[in-house]
Formats: sequence, structure tokens, C-alpha cells
Amino acid sequence: MVWVSRVLLRKYGRFMDDLRIYVRGGTGGMGFARLGGEGGKGGDVWLVAQENVTLKRIKARYPSKRFIAGTGVNSSIVALKGAKGKDCEVHVPPGISVTTDDGEVIGELYKVGDRMLVAHGGIGGCVATNFFPVKGQKYMVHLDLKLIADVGLVGFPNAGKSSLLAKISHATPEVADYAFTTIQPELGTVMYADHKQITVADLPGLIEGAHANKGRGHKFLKHVERTKQLLFVVDVSGFQLSSNTPFRTAFETIVLLAKELELYKEEFRTKPALLAINKMDLPNAEEKLNELKEKLQSPEDYMHLLPKEMIPEATVKFREIIPISAHTGEGTEELIMCLRNVLDEDAEKKIENSQKEKLRALHHSEI
Repeated sequence: MVWVSRVLLRKYGRFMDDLRIYVRGGTGGMGFARLGGEGGKGGDVWLVAQENVTLKRIKARYPSKRFIAGTGVNSSIVALKGAKGKDCEVHVPPGISVTTDDGEVIGELYKVGDRMLVAHGGIGGCVATNFFPVKGQKYMVHLDLKLIADVGLVGFPNAGKSSLLAKISHATPEVADYAFTTIQPELGTVMYADHKQITVADLPGLIEGAHANKGRGHKFLKHVERTKQLLFVVDVSGFQLSSNTPFRTAFETIVLLAKELELYKEEFRTKPALLAINKMDLPNAEEKLNELKEKLQSPEDYMHLLPKEMIPEATVKFREIIPISAHTGEGTEELIMCLRNVLDEDAEKKIENSQKEKLRALHHSEI
């Protein structure tokens, strides 16, 4: 028997996935000209990935969002070589990408304990600087959080992603019969009888043109990058964003989702994916499901009927296709077990490949 629990990012308040901060290395200490003394170097500013940290907490604790390292100690008769200024450590959540104001990526902090130097302190006053200290580096940097989850729910608005997360995790995200109910990522935890846990991220709905940052395009797509497994959630009856946009069948919806992911990042072409066909409790759902399955078995027979700009370079190969109703719960138990199975399979393959690499390396070293 599977039982599930909810882990809400909302317990920390409104979810925040980006933050702009000011960092400045410490100024070096003054040199002692008469005795040739050298001032201490200014402290450095480091970003350090740590558990139980959120960007919202950083902003709340440091409203000015300014992080400045300590000044180097002046040279003196007692100590001709001044001590280095105190480093400034900024604790950030793992999964942070650090960029400059112009979008250049400085680096990433993937896991707890990762460290990154973002602002060097200035050197102390010495002969080369006429014994005057040098100021530290200063920057405005962006902390961009990309959720790390086992499974990412991918779909257009109103496909039922929030309802599905609520059903499999007994959660209470905002659910309504209109588009864009989810405007911030939600993270749920599914726990199994053997205490195995998987995290599922419900991400804001895509729209056509998301790869070009239409709607909340990039804010959604960046979170897909670090999910191990994609779960496409599609309305069996199709989708229409508004009266001013074209109606898309379930098949066209899948094609468009694949295209948006591919245009954002080519690596998404090979990302493993499952497909949940939602709203199977609606009239004529079985008939529409059979029609969709037929098209998915031979997609090339139907792709040529679509506009060229809709067609992805690579057709998504779904590992499993599961009909569900997030409303009634139909198929959700099967989906929960399917998620567990594919993630376990991937973990086993990763271990096997690692062992093969070690044996191959050992074999080459013996030769």
C-alpha cells in the first residue's frame, strides 16, 4: 500500500526562485611605508550551498541584499604583515545558478557544501601600490534557483497538473477550472510503504512560444533542467488557451510541448518521459484515448499534417502511457508505482554503468 505526504514550499511563504544581490570584496589594509610593511588582503565573498535555506529567507534576513567582506588589517610596527580581512559567506540553497547582470553564467552550486568565490578582496598596501590599499571586487549577481526534483510535471495550463499533485500527495494547491492557477512551482513528496521517497514538481503551465520567454516561459523551463524524469500531463479532450488562440487536440498538445522543450534546450530531446492522459472521467474519453494512442504509435503518419513550425526535430518516446483522472483518482495508483519503477530502473542502470567504467579503467591500468 502506498501512502503519500506533502512537503510545501509555501510553508516558507511565497515561493521565490530568483534574487539579485550586491557583493563586494573587502578593501586591503594600509601598508606601513616607513618600514616597508604590507597591509592585509581584504576578505573574499563566497556563496555556500546549505540545507534549509531559501532565497526568501535570505531576502528577509538581509533586506538590503548587500554582502561585503571585511577590510584587511593595516600594517603596523607590531605586525608588518597585516592580517587578512574576514571572509563573507552567503548561505544559499543547492540548485543555484549564479549569473551577472548581462546574463553571463559565473557558475552553479549543485549540492550541499559546494562553494563559489564571487568577489575577491583587494590586496593590501605595499611597495607595488605605493603602500595604499586596493578596493575589493564588486558586482551585482543573480541567484537563479532551479528546482531539483525526481519528476517534473509538464503541460499546458488547465491540464490538471495541480489536481494530480493534490491527488497523489494529499496536497492542497490552488485548483480551479481556469488557466494559470499555478504561477509558482510546487514541490510534493510521494512516500512508499518501504519509506522510499520521490519528489514531484508541479511547474507553471507552458504556452506556445514559451521557449522565447512568452508567458512565464523561461521561469518554467529552467526548472525542467534538473528533473530526472518528465511527466507530460495532457487533457484527453485537447486544449485551448483562450478564444483568440487555436484549439489543439491532445496529439497536437504533446507535439507542441515537445517542440517548446526542444527549442529551449536540445538536451530535452533525450530526457526520459512518461505520459499521463488526464480527465478520463469526461464523456467520450475512451474514444479520444484510443484515437490518441493510434497517433502515438505512428506519429510520422500524422506529423506532416501539422504546420512545420510545430514539428519537433525528435519525436518524444514515452516509456509509459497511463490514462488517469486526477478528479476521481482513476489510474493514479498505477501512475505512482510507474514513477517508482522507472526511477529505480534508471538508478540501477547508473550503478551498472559506473561499475563498468571502473572495470574498464582498471583493465586499462593493468595493461
